[in-house]
Amino acid sequence: MKSRNIPKLLLISLCCLIMIAAAWFAFPSEPPQVSAPPLQAEELHLHPPPVEPIIRREGHTVRIEMTAQQADIEISEGVTYPAWTFNGTAPGPVLRVKQGDQLEFTLKNLDPDMPHSMDFHAVHAAPNKKFIDVMPNEHGTFTYPATTPGVFMYHCGVSPVLLHVANGMYGMIIVEPTDGYPTDSEIDREYTIVQSEWYAANDLDAFQQGDPEVVVFNGDDFTLKDHPFLAKVGDQVRLYVINAGPNHVSSFHVVGTTFDRVYLDGNPNNQLYGMQTVLLPAGGGAVVEFTVTEEGDYPILTHQLRDANLGATAILRVTQDGTDHGAPVMSH
Repeated sequence: MKSRNIPKLLLISLCCLIMIAAAWFAFPSEPPQVSAPPLQAEELHLHPPPVEPIIRREGHTVRIEMTAQQADIEISEGVTYPAWTFNGTAPGPVLRVKQGDQLEFTLKNLDPDMPHSMDFHAVHAAPNKKFIDVMPNEHGTFTYPATTPGVFMYHCGVSPVLLHVANGMYGMIIVEPTDGYPTDSEIDREYTIVQSEWYAANDLDAFQQGDPEVVVFNGDDFTLKDHPFLAKVGDQVRLYVINAGPNHVSSFHVVGTTFDRVYLDGNPNNQLYGMQTVLLPAGGGAVVEFTVTEEGDYPILTHQLRDANLGATAILRVTQDGTDHGAPVMSH
C-alpha cells in the first residue's frame, strides 16, 4: 500500500512545483531591499559648500585656516564653471592682517583628486619649504612674517601653476601698514576688486594659447552691475585692487574721475598723484583713491577695452544719501 502511493505523491509534488514556478515568472516579486552605506560627496560628484576662513589673532600672531576644494562657480549669468578654489569661492576670501604680524597658516586640502598649496605674495619664505604641496585629504601648517605693507595676490603654487590659477585658485591679502595710509581719516568708503580671466574649463592648451571667454571682477561679469558699489556725493573712495590674471594686464580706470592718490602694490611709499589709469601686471596690485563729486553711475573697468567688453566692468553708484535707487545701471 505504501509503495503504491509514493509515485502519486511525487506526481502531486511535481505539479505543485511547476505551478509555483509559473506564478514566479508571470508575477515576479520585488527584489529584496538591501541597505547600503550612504555615498560620500565625491561619489555623488558633490562639492563641499563654501566656508569662511578661520582667522584668530593672538597678539601679533594670526592663525589662518583655509580649505582647497572644488566648486561650481557661476561666472556669467547661467554659465557655470567647475572651478578649483580656496574655501569654495573664486576669488578666495579677502584676508586682512597687519604689517609685522606672524602668520600661522593651515591649508586643508578637501580636493580628493590632486594636491594644492598656498603661495602668498605678501610674505618672506623659502618656497620649497613654505609653499609646498598638500596632498588630498591632508593638511599642512606653515609660518611666515608679513613685514611688507600692501595689497597682494595669493594663489595655489602647484605645478603647473597656470592650471591652478586659471581654474580659480587665487585671492587677495591686504597687509595694513603699521602707521596706516596718510589718508585713512579722509576715506569714506572702501571696496576690494580682483580681476581675473576664465577660459575653456580645465583646458591647459586654452590657458596657454587661447583667449579668455570671460574677464571678470570678483569672479563673475554681473554681480557688480546688478549690485553696484555705493557712495554719497563728496565721498572719498578707496579701492584695493589686484589683477590675478593669469595672462592679461589690467589698465585699471574709473570713468568720471581721476585718482587723487595711487599706492602701487598698496605700499604707502609708492605714491602717485592725479593718475587716470593704473597699469596692473598679472600678479600685481594697487590701492587707488578718488573723490566723487556728482550723483550718477561711475563705471569701473580695465581700459584694455576688449577685456572690459568681455565682462571686466563694475559700477560705483553715487547718490545723495549713499543708497541704491534701483534704476538700471549705466553700460559702458
